[in-house]
Amino acid sequence: MPSRLRWMRLQPQELALIGITAVWGSTFLLVHWAMQHSGPWFFVGLRFLVAGLISVVIFRRVLRDIRWRDIGAGVAIGVMIYLGYGLQTVGLQTIDSSTSAFITAMYVPLVPLAQWAVFRKRPPAMAFVGAGLAFVGLLLIAGPAAFSLTLGAGEIATMLSTLPIAAEIILISVFAGRIDLGRITIVQLLTAGILGLLTMPAVGEGLPEFSWIWVGCAVGLGAASCLIQLTMNWAQQSVSPTRATIIYAGEPVWAGVIGRIAGERLPATALVGGALVVLGILASELKLVRRSRAASRRAD
Repeated sequence: MPSRLRWMRLQPQELALIGITAVWGSTFLLVHWAMQHSGPWFFVGLRFLVAGLISVVIFRRVLRDIRWRDIGAGVAIGVMIYLGYGLQTVGLQTIDSSTSAFITAMYVPLVPLAQWAVFRKRPPAMAFVGAGLAFVGLLLIAGPAAFSLTLGAGEIATMLSTLPIAAEIILISVFAGRIDLGRITIVQLLTAGILGLLTMPAVGEGLPEFSWIWVGCAVGLGAASCLIQLTMNWAQQSVSPTRATIIYAGEPVWAGVIGRIAGERLPATALVGGALVVLGILASELKLVRRSRAASRRAD
């Protein structure tokens, strides 16, 4: 049977996810500034603790009806957030950002395979095409230096971070629509924040000297993290994990745009990579539709 491609309309939830990738991408400069004045686990913990407290203020009325399944789902996702952000931050202490971006990009093709395994449902063909384009685009954004990869402690930590990142996206889709939006957001953010702070003594990290820079960054990133997680929890009620992942691949594109505004110069390969990520998002919007030969003849 002949096939043709048909555009699918962007849902409001997908537009919201595209919006938060812009917010997400803009956080890299704040993290970079904060890491000059704070240890990684303290800042990861403080960032998500602030985000959790903001969510408590917003959704305080629903807390009185919290159930054990809300807590269980929120803790499961929160542990993945803690591991993903934490391991990535640890890796950045010994490897450069281009290498980190190259390794972290591995979660893009990982999620469709995980979705297939978890939901027993094969993602559409164009979803794999979109994920492939986005993955190649992320590699180009990372740059040539990222390909000279040696497996040190930083590389291994970053490689391990791709597993909880993929698991977080899958778990959000598993629980989306089944658990109260406000309660699960509160629990997952507080879980990530508390675990981050509890990790400090375990790895020998002390409290940093007071600085308004890390205070301001923690408050700003806390508000951004609250918005990001809340939007993910809401939007993934109707957006598949694979589709969401392809949209999230736009995060480093926005980071590059923000960096350019801040005075950073982007190589030509990064611009091509950004275009491929956008093309991947658009390609995943295409739906392969099969037509019968009779219908094809009538159309001709």
